[in-house]
Amino acid sequence: MKDYKWGILGLGTIAHDFAKALNKHHGNIYAVASRSQEKAEAFAKPYAGAKAYGDYDQLLQDNQVDIIYVATPHVNHYEYIKQALSKGKHVLCEKAITVNATELNELVALAKEKQLVLMEAMTIFHMPLYHKLKAMMTANQLGVVKTINVTFGSYKPYDEKNRFFNPELAGGALLDIGTYALSFARYFMSGQPNQVFTTMKPSSSLVDEQSAILLRTSQDEMATISLAFRAKMPKRGMVACENGFVTVEDFPRAQEATIHWLDGRTEVIRMNDSDALINEIIAMEQTISGNDCSYLNVTRDVMKVMDEVRSQWEIERRNK
Repeated sequence: MKDYKWGILGLGTIAHDFAKALNKHHGNIYAVASRSQEKAEAFAKPYAGAKAYGDYDQLLQDNQVDIIYVATPHVNHYEYIKQALSKGKHVLCEKAITVNATELNELVALAKEKQLVLMEAMTIFHMPLYHKLKAMMTANQLGVVKTINVTFGSYKPYDEKNRFFNPELAGGALLDIGTYALSFARYFMSGQPNQVFTTMKPSSSLVDEQSAILLRTSQDEMATISLAFRAKMPKRGMVACENGFVTVEDFPRAQEATIHWLDGRTEVIRMNDSDALINEIIAMEQTISGNDCSYLNVTRDVMKVMDEVRSQWEIERRNK
């Protein structure tokens, strides 16, 4: 496989985690970019030979860069993905990949036109644990999926200037943590939900603070999703099938799942997954090399559901 050169655009907390994973997997990082030269140099310092750009455009103009990892706030994803694709770069972007399906569909079309790979950095799609569970369902060991339940609550101190609660920065629980929960549910469903029901409690700034979502597919699979920004809830996923049900704690980065069989037995499935972000790196590079691991169609399905949910809430979202 080709030795791809990665550039990191946006140097927040998740970018530090990704840089460590990239360094662990490849042994080096090609370039990083911030709006501050000082911040870029400080970020690059632990990685010998990494270029530090104090301007995003300098990274995008670098002809040596093969892949751009976008780690800015999601309100800016559309802008930087479009620029990167236009410069001939493959793009791995943090979630939520865009703020609506219109933006995503435009970017998918551009990537196809340029013969480039666009992928969302959603850990769930690339973790061996989930691949194992899905294989057990496909082989009919667990049987047909009946219902899915996902909870995710993350307590955030209220501050209208913070992106979590700022409507101008596409704030709200749905785009921040709901994308994980919906991706978990959609991953185990056999198709796109064709029925969506939801209710929501807004914050004082009118972004979604707490919500419940009910999904149903044409195969009568159902999913219930509970989200909260002002209450701590477990990051727990449950998939009930004909022959038993599966529970997964801390599902965005889980390494084990418990199967509860109909006869009362329990079985723990463990997978050695030392770094979920390395799975994303491998999946991205394999997809570029011709082995599609992107799950882009599932990402698009999730974005369509989020659009429908926000439509029912009648919340206006910042568009491009």
